[in-house]
Amino acid sequence: MLLPSAGRAAEGREERRWRCHFLPLKCDACEQIFCTDHITYAQHDCTSAYKKDVQVPVCPLCNTPVPVRRGEMPDVVVGEHIDRDCKSDPAQRKRKIFTNKCLKPGCKQKEMMKVICDQCHKNYCLKHRHPLDHDCSGAARPLSKAGTQEEEDLALARALSASEAEYQQSQRQAQGSKPSNCSMS
Repeated sequence: MLLPSAGRAAEGREERRWRCHFLPLKCDACEQIFCTDHITYAQHDCTSAYKKDVQVPVCPLCNTPVPVRRGEMPDVVVGEHIDRDCKSDPAQRKRKIFTNKCLKPGCKQKEMMKVICDQCHKNYCLKHRHPLDHDCSGAARPLSKAGTQEEEDLALARALSASEAEYQQSQRQAQGSKPSNCSMS
């Protein structure tokens, strides 16, 4: 004889199922008790299934699993994978625009076009294009970003002559406006 107190009644979303079970099963997501026919998330329309139903999406181009953290949207993560890490031909052709990698150690920047140093003839990004920015090992090492020592001397001479010309012009204007008491000239 079966005792009705020995089992438990299973719960359902629409109605209570009063079938007596000797092995009632508890849903690990919503923690309600169900019979063996309704224990899966889909069979009892579990409202907490999203907490336990963890799936790893697969990239449609390269067929590799893409890990997704909890709370992240799988579509966004797969899209980022295709943009950055995907090894398939269409994804690599899409990324092929920026292929000119900076040769400065530690820099991972890629440029659309080559930026070649005039002295060492290596490719660098826009940030490291100047010889001082990438510790250039070319023939003549510049002393500053302005260029070589000769270029600096030439620029200094031009600035000095421009300053001297400006000074002489201001002296002529000052002499023309007031009479000079000096008899040395």
